[in-house]
Amino acid sequence: MWTKHPDQMQVYDIEAFLHSKAAREYSWRWQKESPVWKAQPGIAHKALAKLEEAGMLSLLATQNFDALHEKAGNSPDVIVNLHGTIGSSHCMTCAAPYRTSDIMDQLDQVSDPHCRRKLHYQGDLPCNGLIKTDVVYFGEALPEGAMEKSLRLSTQADQLWVIGSTLEVFPAASIVPAAAQAGVPITIMNMGRTRYDRLAKRLIREPIQDALPKLVEETIASEQAA
Repeated sequence: MWTKHPDQMQVYDIEAFLHSKAAREYSWRWQKESPVWKAQPGIAHKALAKLEEAGMLSLLATQNFDALHEKAGNSPDVIVNLHGTIGSSHCMTCAAPYRTSDIMDQLDQVSDPHCRRKLHYQGDLPCNGLIKTDVVYFGEALPEGAMEKSLRLSTQADQLWVIGSTLEVFPAASIVPAAAQAGVPITIMNMGRTRYDRLAKRLIREPIQDALPKLVEETIASEQAA
């Protein structure tokens, strides 16, 4: 997306968000009208929920911030949103949590959302801090502990599956060589070549919506037969 529409990077630019009311209004409006916000889980998302149901998924580290894994039924216990999530928001001053859907519902009336949480230590005056989605904007650090948890669990796993990534974005891509060094068998499922194809025990070049449900079914069946 950023390659085709570099101007849209401003939507997720933290400096612009912090210092320009117009940029904040544009960011919120763009996110509400974006397919990202309206998207629904597909068959591949539901396949990963089924894998967790079978007790065979310990980590789902995703670079997507569309909250579709949550919508599909995967639990917060296994999901690590490396680049954050659009499903929740927070006050940048007092850290009060907000449901993004509630903010979106009021966006026509409140185009530049600010925190209304009462601060007892300030005589119950409203905080008035900026509210921002939990997406990691350009210029922000990844969520605290996200990479550490992903590296720890992926290097302890029986298998690591890479699904729909060219493995060009770091630090997320570093999970693969770390797992390989730990001796974890790696499956890479992607239509094109990736940076770490050489580390994969199995390469799958089929469309994800076909290949992933099939792989999940085979894996569950194999475990049940063992």
